[in-house]
Amino acid sequence: MAARAGDGPAEAEEDQLPAGSMPMMAKVGIWTGQLDYVPASEVRAASAQVEDLGYRALWTGEAVGREVFGAAHLLLGATEQLVVATGIANIWARDALAMVAAEATLAEAYPGRFILGIGASHAPLVAQRGQDYRRPLSHMGTYLEHMEQARSLYRAVPPASPAPLVLAALGPRMLDLARDGADGAHTYFVPPPHTEAARSRLGPAKLLVPEQAAVLETDPTRAREVARRHTAAYLRLPNYRANLARLGYGEDDLEVPGSDRLVDDIVAWGGEEVIVDRVRAHLDAGADHVALQVLSPEPRGLPLAQWRALAPALLSL
Repeated sequence: MAARAGDGPAEAEEDQLPAGSMPMMAKVGIWTGQLDYVPASEVRAASAQVEDLGYRALWTGEAVGREVFGAAHLLLGATEQLVVATGIANIWARDALAMVAAEATLAEAYPGRFILGIGASHAPLVAQRGQDYRRPLSHMGTYLEHMEQARSLYRAVPPASPAPLVLAALGPRMLDLARDGADGAHTYFVPPPHTEAARSRLGPAKLLVPEQAAVLETDPTRAREVARRHTAAYLRLPNYRANLARLGYGEDDLEVPGSDRLVDDIVAWGGEEVIVDRVRAHLDAGADHVALQVLSPEPRGLPLAQWRALAPALLSL
């Protein structure tokens, strides 16, 4: 498989990620799925506000809302320097040539501002697409090979350099695939010990971006109520449960919506200093960049006020 951006030695610039041609994202960015709940005009305004606050990267996912490359175009077009990353584009949603064409289109139109994160998703979400979720690791390996072949077929104006490619990876074998076939890994729903293990698996030269959920609330009852809305959704998915079991969480911890121990380990809650300390723990464990997902008290709320409150402390890391 052909080498990609990030296979070279680390760069020394202070706020640049340690990979040869990685976009400049700083150490902390925003991860959100909440933009699906507001109209496009508000998506544009929110992304511009994220950039104005000083964040250098915005990660957005793909489930059953906006198509992820269309959403990325909205975000990129409304900002000037913000790096936009897919966390993740579902490989069951498009063939490899369509994935390569979408990546190349955005990388050419917005040089140095797009990161392609792809993943095998989860059985229930794939079933909603009428697809059969089988052998996700093998399917991803084949898909990466097809992406390499598709690059030679793409006939539009190419980007000056391809967007960095990261894989959604939790277990050891998918992390190995991210190391050997991509520029790194985007991990999700993980505590800092997983980041440490992932770094060990990836080696020093690959990009590692964990997502970290957070609730800016000091009252334990209110904070855990918001946090459990988040953990309940993901503990219903076998991939996340299996990953947490590998980390030593027992059945009592994994019972939906999760034990206090698990909820507190997955969702950082409290004042600004608690959330900053959790982000720092991922960085100390080997993360290059942490994608912070601030959970709103309102299920469909956009946490602009929380992003604003956290920005000074987070951006000083």
